[in-house]
Amino acid sequence: MTVEPIRGAVEALLFVAGEPLSVARMARILGVGEGVVREALAELAEACRAPGRGIELVEVAGGWQLVTRREYRRAVEELLQPRRQALSRAALETLAIVAYRQPVTRAEIEAIRGVQSEAGLRTLLERGLIREVGRKDAPGRPILYGTTPLFLQMFGLKDLSELPPPSAFVPPDAPSLDERGATPGTPPDGGTSTPGPGAS
Repeated sequence: MTVEPIRGAVEALLFVAGEPLSVARMARILGVGEGVVREALAELAEACRAPGRGIELVEVAGGWQLVTRREYRRAVEELLQPRRQALSRAALETLAIVAYRQPVTRAEIEAIRGVQSEAGLRTLLERGLIREVGRKDAPGRPILYGTTPLFLQMFGLKDLSELPPPSAFVPPDAPSLDERGATPGTPPDGGTSTPGPGAS
């Protein structure tokens, strides 16, 4: 199979997947080498940059995905708005703390926010944006939380090193999470953690 039909096959896979696909996975599905897939991705990315195209190819969350071009996202969001319920401010604040302090316990999150966070954690778990990644080596062995690949996908990040400032997660009129300790550092009560098998 030449690169041109491979490019078409890669585009079809990315179109139906609806989530990032790794080079290795696409190569395995198509029965070709990873170099061939990378060449096809380069050609597809170039084709998507042509004027008038509504989608673009991006590297995100450890894979590649076809997404709406930025200039057309408002129209797409208008279409999807009735189907999507926005995260509350409390959930966004909780998500920011998990993203920057992970692995982190509920007690640590509540110490930073100053209020209970059980509902926000439950919402984020249901949305698939955070997950349980282990237990902390502390009395009661509380659950540790971390973000998921879907979180990276939602915010268009290749990995956690690309995290924006904490203020990007909350409305501009909300109190600064930086000042409340959402940025990376030592957990409020110290101690060590025991990551679970899903931790990265």
